[in-house]
Amino acid sequence: MQEIKASMAGSVWKITVSVGEEVEEDQDIVILESMKMEIPIPAEEKGTVKELKVSEGDFVNEGDLIAIIE
Repeated sequence: MQEIKASMAGSVWKITVSVGEEVEEDQDIVILESMKMEIPIPAEEKGTVKELKVSEGDFVNEGDLIAIIE
């Protein structure tokens, strides 16, 4: 199981996966927006999205849990 965490503070601009979806290593899970820059947050390894902990428009801080992948 891997926990995907925010690499920096920002708003969740777009969620690119859904629960139950198979993802590949380095596939973007969410895209954060901070200071008018888009920051993709990728999966660290192949797996299935078990849970999304954020919604589009949410604000996250660095280290906040975004998703769980099995």
